Amino acid sequence: MANTILVGAQWGDEGKGKIIDVLTESADVVVRTQGGNNAGHTVFVGKKKFVLHLIPSGILRMRKTCVIGNGVVIDPVDLVAEIDHLAELGVKVKNLFISQSAHLVLPYHRELDEQREALKGKNKIGTTKRGIGPAYGDKAARTGLRMIDLISPERFASVLRDRINEHNEILKALGAKPLSYEQVHADYRKAGDRLKPYVTDTVVLLHKATQKGLEILFEGAQGTFLDIDHGTYPFVTSSNTTSGGACTGSGVPPNRIDRVVGVMKAYITRVGEGPLPTENPEIADMLHAMGREFGATTGRPRRCGWFDSVATRHATMVNGIDDLAVTNLDGLDSLETIKVCIGYRDGSAKYDYVTADIETLSKCKPVYAEFPGWKVSTSKAKSWKELPVKARGYLKAIAELSGAKLKIVSVGPAREQTIML
Repeated sequence: MANTILVGAQWGDEGKGKIIDVLTESADVVVRTQGGNNAGHTVFVGKKKFVLHLIPSGILRMRKTCVIGNGVVIDPVDLVAEIDHLAELGVKVKNLFISQSAHLVLPYHRELDEQREALKGKNKIGTTKRGIGPAYGDKAARTGLRMIDLISPERFASVLRDRINEHNEILKALGAKPLSYEQVHADYRKAGDRLKPYVTDTVVLLHKATQKGLEILFEGAQGTFLDIDHGTYPFVTSSNTTSGGACTGSGVPPNRIDRVVGVMKAYITRVGEGPLPTENPEIADMLHAMGREFGATTGRPRRCGWFDSVATRHATMVNGIDDLAVTNLDGLDSLETIKVCIGYRDGSAKYDYVTADIETLSKCKPVYAEFPGWKVSTSKAKSWKELPVKARGYLKAIAELSGAKLKIVSVGPAREQTIML
C-alpha cells in the first residue's frame, strides 16, 4: 500500500472510517494527525458497530500500531472513556502511542466554545462544542498544555492553576460559572496516570517505522472544506484537514508520502453552518428517512445535496489526490434521475472552483448535468461488473469531473461491501 494519506474530499462525513478500516488491512501503522473528539469514524466489524473519536481505526485490527500524532488535540478524560468503552466491546487497546507534544483540551475550552457559539447567535459556526477551537487557539497563542505536561504532576498542577484562574476571569465576563481547580486537577491527573504508559515521542517512532519500510496510513478527520486555510472560512474547523496537515501533524516529511486517497460520497453532506451550493431538502428527507446521514459525534441530521464536482475537483487540486474512494453509492439506488453540479453561477459570473469569498459562494447557484438512475440495489455487488451499467457510468463521470482515478467503491457499511478497482 506504501505510505498513504487519506483525506475527505468534501465537507467531512464522507465515510472515511469505513475506507480507513478497509485500508488498514494492508498497513502496519495507522496515524491520526489532526482534530480532536469533534470527529467520529463509524466502522462496522460484522454486525458490531464502533464509533471512534480519537483512537485511530487501526485499533480494530490486531497487531496494528496506532498513533495519535502531535497535531491532534486531546481531551484526556474522554480518551480514557473511549479506551474503556472499546474494552467493553472486546477491543483491548495495546498498541497505542500518543504524542507527548499533542495539546490538551481542558474544561475551560469547552465552556469557551459553548459561550462563543451562544454569543454569535444566528452567525454561529455550528461547532460540536467540544472545545476544539479554543484548544487550538491556546496552542497558537503558546499558552496551551500538552501531554508531556499532563504526565509531569508538579508542572501540570502549577500551570493548570494559572490557566484556570486566567480563563475563569473570561468565563465570569461571559456570565458563565467558574471552574473548580481542585475538581479539574483531580479528574485530569487521574486520566494522566492512565494515559502515561502510552505517551512517547511519536516523531521518532514514525521515523524508525519509515526506516524499516513499514507502511503507514495517515487517517484524516473532517474534510477538505473544513480546513482552517482552504475551507469555507469562517465555517471551518480549527486544524488543517488537507493532506499537508498529515505531515505537520505527525512529523513525517512530505518526501516520505507515496500517495493521497480522497474519500467522497456519491452525493454531498455537511454538518454545521456555512454555504453548501447543491443543498437539496428532498435529498435530505430521502436519506434521513432511510436512517442515514446523522452525525457520528453529535447525532445531528446532516445537510444533504447533489454531488458537487466543483468542490471535489478543487479538493483534488489542494490535496494532490491520486486515487478516489466513492462511498454511499447505494444511497442513490432509488432515484430516477441524478444531478451533478458541474459549475457555479453568480449572475453573469461563472466559477469552476470554490471561491474563497464566502459571500460570493453563498450566492452561487449550481449548474447541473443530469444522469439516469439505475433503480436497482447495488448493496450486494461484489465487483465492478456486478454494478448496474448506469451506476458505472455515473461513477466514471464523477471521477473524471473530480480529476482523479477511481479506485474504491463502497456500497454499504460492511467491510465486504467494498469494490476495489
